[in-house]
Amino acid sequence: MFKKSLIAAVLATSVLAGCTDPYGGGNSPTNSAAVRTIGGAAAGAIIADATGGSKTKGALIGAVAGGVSCGVPGMPACY
Repeated sequence: MFKKSLIAAVLATSVLAGCTDPYGGGNSPTNSAAVRTIGGAAAGAIIADATGGSKTKGALIGAVAGGVSCGVPGMPACY
């Protein structure tokens, strides 16, 4: 079980690493609401699968969290 959780954490971290802005200033083409929504869905499904939950519900929750993250103070604004 620990091995699955570790793999899920590594995959989720790599998916969420796409939210960083290598260009500075928030104008990266990879920093859009669509990319964040897809990344959140993937991370949610991976984490739900590793923890024994429903992958569909995990993907839905992750997609909503990723899409909403564009308006969160402290996060880079979406492109």
